[in-house]
Amino acid sequence: MRLSRRGFAASLSTTALASLASPLLAQKRDFGPGAAPVRYPDPDIVKLDDRFAKYLIGNTPIQRLHTGCLWAEGPAWSSVGRYLLWSDIPNDRHLRYADEDGHVSVMRQPVGNTNGNTFDYQGRLISCEHGNRRVVRHEHDGSLTVLADRIEGKRFNAPNDVIVHPKTGDIWFTDPGYGSLGNYEGNKGRLEIKESVYRIDERSKKIVKLTDQLDKPNGLCFSNDYTKLYVADTGKLKSILVFDIADDVKLGEGREFHSMKMKLDGKDVSGVADGIRCDIDGNIWASAGWVGEGYDGVHCFAPDGTRIGQIRLPEICSNVCFGGAKRNRLFMTGSQSLYAVYVETKGAHIS
Repeated sequence: MRLSRRGFAASLSTTALASLASPLLAQKRDFGPGAAPVRYPDPDIVKLDDRFAKYLIGNTPIQRLHTGCLWAEGPAWSSVGRYLLWSDIPNDRHLRYADEDGHVSVMRQPVGNTNGNTFDYQGRLISCEHGNRRVVRHEHDGSLTVLADRIEGKRFNAPNDVIVHPKTGDIWFTDPGYGSLGNYEGNKGRLEIKESVYRIDERSKKIVKLTDQLDKPNGLCFSNDYTKLYVADTGKLKSILVFDIADDVKLGEGREFHSMKMKLDGKDVSGVADGIRCDIDGNIWASAGWVGEGYDGVHCFAPDGTRIGQIRLPEICSNVCFGGAKRNRLFMTGSQSLYAVYVETKGAHIS
């Protein structure tokens, strides 16, 4: 029976990854300039469950696209501009990766120690400014609109991650306050309110608290059908929680989707998920870190919460997003660097 090169590579990937003696042990590897090519299938793309096999591409590598950041966060893909934008928080700048030639440049500086970014459905950039404790929108004419900086007369702690609902245009964001804990990623100051998740009503411009159930609500994303909200807690819970969405604007009681605890080389370890994104099949791709080799990178969870795969990186992964012309390229901000890998799925949302 004849088998295409793509099919042959995919079958090799599934077989090889399944046969690794200890698939969670990290592979020693040089990601730097001039490093030798990786032998396919990439040994740091790991299948933990058969459901992950359909998302593997046997002849594609994890690539380091850029390094030199201090703490990289907030990747967001511009479909119109065909570029990836992300934040280098301590250096107070937005960086831009151009899809056509891989060129990286400083797009904007200063940016208020911006963390999370997204693009709305009009192509405008929305950012969470740590240093200024606010959510802003960059308009097409170059001006800046402040969308949220206070609630009930009190300043936000330091907005972190942000998404936009396609039906209502409402902006949802988290406010854990990391940017106010010191002067490295923002400006040191007192947290004035409980760490919570909020919604900015597009019509009334009113800011609504959605939940304060989490200790440190961090990354967030909608499910592929927008009926659920997933939120990563990087505080005491160290879990991803899921909430049912009612009438596109309200949240039910949150429940644990998946704990970030796992067995690694026979030991119980517990890191955290930071940024999270959903694909068209409802899988959750979560950045993971603060454990070390074999854990740090990206963990993929099936819709039922089972961990089905990993993408291992040599750095703590802070955030992820889908992009590229077909929205099938997973971009990963990893501490000082930007990584990317092609997968056999697509992001469920625009950024």
